[in-house]
Amino acid sequence: MKFFIDTADLDQIREAANMGVLDGVTTNPSLMAKVGVSDVKGHYLKICEMVDGDVSAEVISTDYEGIVEEGRELAKIHPNITVKIPMIKEGVKAISTLAAEGIKINCTLIFNPLQALVAAKAGAKYVSPFIGRLDDIGQDGMNLIEEVRVVFDNYGLECQILAASVRHTQHLLNCALVGADVATMPLSVIENMIKHPLTDKGLAKFLADHKKMTESVQ
Repeated sequence: MKFFIDTADLDQIREAANMGVLDGVTTNPSLMAKVGVSDVKGHYLKICEMVDGDVSAEVISTDYEGIVEEGRELAKIHPNITVKIPMIKEGVKAISTLAAEGIKINCTLIFNPLQALVAAKAGAKYVSPFIGRLDDIGQDGMNLIEEVRVVFDNYGLECQILAASVRHTQHLLNCALVGADVATMPLSVIENMIKHPLTDKGLAKFLADHKKMTESVQ
């Protein structure tokens, strides 16, 4: 499974990259605004220079011509750019056009397996099912990942399932168990994967025993 970080914060991206487990980045206009970005293209370039993997850059337009134009401009920023396009009719048309030009696409805001199937057939490299947002409205977000996995496997589709709106480590574990190709998450989830109270307890005991042994020798 690939680990992506979902942020526009360069410090957080650097922190995750320094751990040696980061495979890519997803971001969006809301995350850009959150960290006060004014030069969006310049910020995408900075991210691409920090990460050796795909970086999702989201279009703002919702009409076919606008999406295609924006997508082409975003793709020019850096080879790592993957154009992020919403699952709407005009978006699907744009995915077909841009994918035929060799531009990588992440189709976002997927909430049912048929949307994912359409995006894959249109040529998207990734589909992004939003599991946390489904959980928020009382639906089982993980069930969506399972269904998309079955559909893609049924037909040998190479499109990758990029689990989005991952809120905690249990989400991540479930995604790994059902076969999501990628999970994008906040830095806090990446860091929490490492933690366990028994690890801390065990390390404390090892260090205490080592200290006693050293003191006894002296």
